[in-house]
Amino acid sequence: MDWKSKRIRTILEAALAEDKVANDVTTALTIDKGLRASGTIIAREDCVVSGLGCIPVILDVFSKMSAASGSPLGRFQVVSHPEIFDGVRVKKGQSLAVIRHNASAILSCERVTLNLMQRMSGIATLTNQFVKAIAGTKAKILDTRKTIPGLRALDKYAVCCGGGVNHRLDLQDGILIKNNHISLGGGLPATLERALKGRKAGQIVQVEVRSQAELEQAIAGGAESILLDNMKPAVVKKAVKQIRAALPGAPIEASGNMNLKTVRDYALAGVDFISVGALTHSAVAVDLSMKITADVY
Repeated sequence: MDWKSKRIRTILEAALAEDKVANDVTTALTIDKGLRASGTIIAREDCVVSGLGCIPVILDVFSKMSAASGSPLGRFQVVSHPEIFDGVRVKKGQSLAVIRHNASAILSCERVTLNLMQRMSGIATLTNQFVKAIAGTKAKILDTRKTIPGLRALDKYAVCCGGGVNHRLDLQDGILIKNNHISLGGGLPATLERALKGRKAGQIVQVEVRSQAELEQAIAGGAESILLDNMKPAVVKKAVKQIRAALPGAPIEASGNMNLKTVRDYALAGVDFISVGALTHSAVAVDLSMKITADVY
């Protein structure tokens, strides 16, 4: 993740603007403007860490906001243990990072920082559970586009921190013919033919199939990757054998209401990838807290 990129900075600027951090009336009325402090982020449960890189960017954005308004806050420092970084599993009670800055800055940015890190760490932790559930198989866990609008870059980065793999980042990132395309495009054969003829060099055409009939049409039409949607593991296993015989080397993906109890059965059915929408649309935020104390340095 390039935390210094304009895209990421824009996301974090929007989050800070939404919380009106530059107009924190409580902090302005109760805290000495010159007070320095240390804010320690603590894991309140076992988890996989994600989002540490957002902290210095958030503080930098806030510092520039303050300087522009004529209230410079001075330097800041973010310190973490060398063994603590994104993608690492930590235990309950462990310190993830220590922020040293103007007390007002830490207080005003506390909620945005924790909100983002809690969500990202939640996604990373859930992803890691799915990855462990299929350990020893050749399958890989994929995410989907079922992300929070505006936060996709962070959501998908968190999936990688948990050991998962990113699927399409957006609609221009790959060709995936789904049921509505098939319905509106005049059927699977016609839709697939149109995509194969019109695609740009290097673009792979993937087709989502929901039945044996659609599978046979996709194979006959020359699909280059097949997504088996909402099929039971036994059906997937049979389909994998058929696809391997007809389209050697074509990536095979399974999807549809995947959970930790069933995902290994799909991996053992022989697919290359398993996409799990729950990684980003149903991950529970990890419990993190920030302990802030006065600091002199």
